Amino acid sequence: MKPNSGTLVINIMNGGKAEAYEGVYQCTARNERGAAISNNIVIRPSRSPLWTKEKLEPNHVREGDSLVLHCRPPVGLPPPIIFWMDNAFQRLPQSERVSQGLNGDLYFSNVQPEDTREDYICYARFNHTQTIQQKQPISVKVFSMDSLNDTIAANLSDTDIYGAKPVTERQPVLLTPTGSTSTKVELRGNVLLLECIAAGLPTPVIRWIKEGGELPANRTFFENFKKTLKIIDVSEADSGNYKCIARNTLGSVHHVISVTVKAAPYWITAPRNLVLSPGEDGTLICRANGNPKPSISWLANGVPIAIAPEDPSRKVDGDTIIFSHVQERSSAVYQCNASNEYGYLLANAFVNVLAEPPRILTPANKLYQVIADSPALLDCAYFGSPKPEIEWFKGVKGSILRGNEYIFHDNGTLEIPVAQKNSAGTYTCVARNELGKIQNDVQLEIKDPTMIIKQPEYKVIQRYGQVSFECIIKHDSTLLPTVTWLKDNDELPDDERFLVGKDNLTIMNVTDKDDGTYTCIVNTTLDSVSASAVLTVVAAPPTPAIIYARPNPPFDLELTGQLERSIDLSWIPGDENNSPITNFVIEYEDALHEPGVWHYQTEVPGTQTTVQLKLSPYVNYSFRVIAVNKIGRSQPSEPSEQYLTKSASPDENPANVQGIGSEPDNLVITWEPLKGFQSNGPGLQYKVSWRQKDVDDEWTSVIVANVSKYIVSGTPTFVPYEVKVQALNDLGYAPEPSEVIGHSGEDLPMVAPGNVQVHVINSTLAKVHWDPVPLKTVRGHLQGYKVYYWKVQSLSRRSRRHIEKKILTFRGNKTFGMLPGLEPYSSYKLNVRVVNGKGEGPASPDKVFKTPEGVPSSPSFLKITNPTLDSLTLEWGSPTHPNGVLTSYTLKFQPINNTHELGPLVEIRIPANESSLILKNLNYSTRYKFYFNAQTSVGSGSQITEEAVTIMDEAGILRPAVGAGKAMASRQVDIATQGWFIGLMCAVALLILILLIVCFIRRNKGGKYPVKEKEDAHADPEIQPMKEDDGTFGEYSDAEDHKPLKKGSRTPSDRTVKKEDSDDSLVDYGEGVNGQFNEDGSFIGQYSGKKEKEPAEGNESSEAPSPVNAMNSFV
Repeated sequence: MKPNSGTLVINIMNGGKAEAYEGVYQCTARNERGAAISNNIVIRPSRSPLWTKEKLEPNHVREGDSLVLHCRPPVGLPPPIIFWMDNAFQRLPQSERVSQGLNGDLYFSNVQPEDTREDYICYARFNHTQTIQQKQPISVKVFSMDSLNDTIAANLSDTDIYGAKPVTERQPVLLTPTGSTSTKVELRGNVLLLECIAAGLPTPVIRWIKEGGELPANRTFFENFKKTLKIIDVSEADSGNYKCIARNTLGSVHHVISVTVKAAPYWITAPRNLVLSPGEDGTLICRANGNPKPSISWLANGVPIAIAPEDPSRKVDGDTIIFSHVQERSSAVYQCNASNEYGYLLANAFVNVLAEPPRILTPANKLYQVIADSPALLDCAYFGSPKPEIEWFKGVKGSILRGNEYIFHDNGTLEIPVAQKNSAGTYTCVARNELGKIQNDVQLEIKDPTMIIKQPEYKVIQRYGQVSFECIIKHDSTLLPTVTWLKDNDELPDDERFLVGKDNLTIMNVTDKDDGTYTCIVNTTLDSVSASAVLTVVAAPPTPAIIYARPNPPFDLELTGQLERSIDLSWIPGDENNSPITNFVIEYEDALHEPGVWHYQTEVPGTQTTVQLKLSPYVNYSFRVIAVNKIGRSQPSEPSEQYLTKSASPDENPANVQGIGSEPDNLVITWEPLKGFQSNGPGLQYKVSWRQKDVDDEWTSVIVANVSKYIVSGTPTFVPYEVKVQALNDLGYAPEPSEVIGHSGEDLPMVAPGNVQVHVINSTLAKVHWDPVPLKTVRGHLQGYKVYYWKVQSLSRRSRRHIEKKILTFRGNKTFGMLPGLEPYSSYKLNVRVVNGKGEGPASPDKVFKTPEGVPSSPSFLKITNPTLDSLTLEWGSPTHPNGVLTSYTLKFQPINNTHELGPLVEIRIPANESSLILKNLNYSTRYKFYFNAQTSVGSGSQITEEAVTIMDEAGILRPAVGAGKAMASRQVDIATQGWFIGLMCAVALLILILLIVCFIRRNKGGKYPVKEKEDAHADPEIQPMKEDDGTFGEYSDAEDHKPLKKGSRTPSDRTVKKEDSDDSLVDYGEGVNGQFNEDGSFIGQYSGKKEKEPAEGNESSEAPSPVNAMNSFV
């Protein structure tokens, strides 16, 4: 405890622990009159605990979904401040979509591809201990179509196509708080914080209302993009139901928070000190309110009043103590305690029973000065018991003051509301009680008011002219005025053009920026007056052009005041060439270390022509000066004379000291050498020191020349070393350097990860687990793990012989990873290796796993041939990627009428071993649209579409079909009966006849040869098995069910979907692809709808064929 004071000092700077002083403290002050006590003071040591170690899984989330990154900071005292940053210590941007909750968690209403990152880091700042704790980084991977396709393109063969489901908009859903209702209790006077964070796409907008009332004006604020409602200084009237509404274009959701405002006790009437004379009566009142209502208890001299010494003059009545006929022994300090479950109030009130004659505390003959027509307050502070009565008199023989022209205050002060000149004089204060009487005189002087008798006037002045504002004042002769000028309610510019005189302000060489309002303010010790005027600057009449140029160089440089570490430089400025010099730049040359190279030293304002320069030891200085104005820089001045400073030991040590091994048995120590002038003297060298960390070894040191590297050989592999580098020269050493931690060289890891397990998630995705290797066997900085995996064979009827190994790297000390882009229904192998800075360790034993079946790709082609009146022949190829065992095919078709409207849909299930089908009982001269896909046990694959038309009647007469009208038949007859059309048909027939004759003659001249062998030799390469080196499967088909097509059959009218057109590449899916991922992770791609809208090749209309079409069909 401090001497002569009640202050208790706890100092743990020289030892001791804060925990030893934790507890509740209370101060008691006691004398013969009683004892007063203080409020309880709670001392608790601040705490900033570390984060609990936890295993953080990467967050894999689809684009558009919501996400919550939990912070869960350690419980500290006081609670920490939470914020989110990245590895570069930059705060993560927040918006209506991404924001931090009151609990520190980071909420994403919907994730976007740009949210993908591996360094979401939650920080907890403990201000009291000035420490910041960091949570382990959280990784977020957002899957979208673009990002997945990029990943697959890098990890899969070019024949595997995958896609993502389109982002689906969603109605709002509350992330916090949960449920439809919740409750909140807050204390009166505190800040009420209510929070609602919602998920949804588009991002929901939050709105707050109070049911049955309005949000309090001037105390309501919205924070965190309106997700947080903040009401300051809450009271019981703020209790009620608050509703937050989250809304987007798809709907809304709401949550009701029932708020109850409780209150710690607060004073209505706090007990006040009571001074009584013997025999008087009095009361102590202690009234407090709160929610719940506080209980009142009394103490006397720090002891509960129930057990305190009895006093017959004292009676306790709830919140009041009544005193009757008190005696001097009744003096005591009473404490009132008002308590409820949320806190307590404690107040001391001194009941002082004494008999004292009056005393006046105001100094005698105190002088009061006021301005005429202003109020005058004359003090008469007094004390006495019983309470004295106060009377005021004016003059030596004046009568007692009464009337409306005076106001008498309870504290004894006399107020004269409007003091006039005749109010001046001597005033006497008299205090009397039954024990005595005392008086005191004070003096009142009335001063004349200060006035501005000539105010500044409005001025219009030409640019570059001179203007003057007058401010002539009149004041009381006994007061000393001060005059201050302002421009636009601010200080005058620091410019020598502004001249302030006794009664005026003059501005020389006026410029446009001098335009504004000028105010004259006159202050005395008793009053203040002001007056203003406006200055308007107009253009000056034309003047001869002024030539502005860069200044001439300074000259006559002189060095004076030479010391070891400083010197004075002075110079004479050159001509400024009509543009004032704004500053001078001083440069120096070190003729000892870098002759001919000039370096920046300092710069000074243009009004200064001398400067003191700081110098370094062992430098041969010479200086030059450059003048600068608004036009540019002058030429440098002539150099000053040279000045060589004395040598000294180095002031600093090398920077950027590092210890990194380049081989398993060495440690390479590097640093940035000092520059020439930093050496401070000749013979610059470095003392390199090192020792193994955490081993009780002495420092090993070596002194090397002025180099930047030293190699320590024969070190153990990858152990920490303490390293330091100290500069020295012929005059001594630099200060002791700081130590840095380095490591000797790394070597390849010794062991492979063990217990490798594979969990197949779906047909294209697997998760691999492994046990981490012991850190001692890593023999270096652990960089991560690499997973090698490759496809061994396909489990379907096709097989792949070419093995392409793929590698996935997982950074850090992870023990699992995801393998995307696998092929369904295949057998794979993998192994895992640990990686450090040197390279990879040995591989774990190969682990075999198999992927399940998936949905197949679309059939490789669909051809429609042999059209007749009522039938069409369909031929197809099996899917390029069956992704399992095919179970069947599904064919759907429907007719298309003249207006391109689709008729009823017919569905046919076809066994998997079929490759062709003849559809019969079709309508003649009708266009049909076909949809064809394959199935495995998992489901249906993507479909291929085609269109075809049945031919018309051979006689050229249209038989009526269902839905055919007379108008169509009439149109066909009209065209066929036109003369120009008959002539055109005859010419076409003649031309065809001539071509047939020519072909027959050429064939006879060419000799005979086996046609089938020639066709086989020129078979369509599209149906040949794919080569192994192109990375795709070969085609295999039954010789009877699927015979190879010849070149002659590949005409544009056969409407074949060519294999190269259906090959799995991203280009083939067109602009209108709506690709998506199935639940098993495999890709379902649908061919563009553009092809469905165009007519089939060789059939430009769905109408009944004209004679021209009939002739084409015949040919």
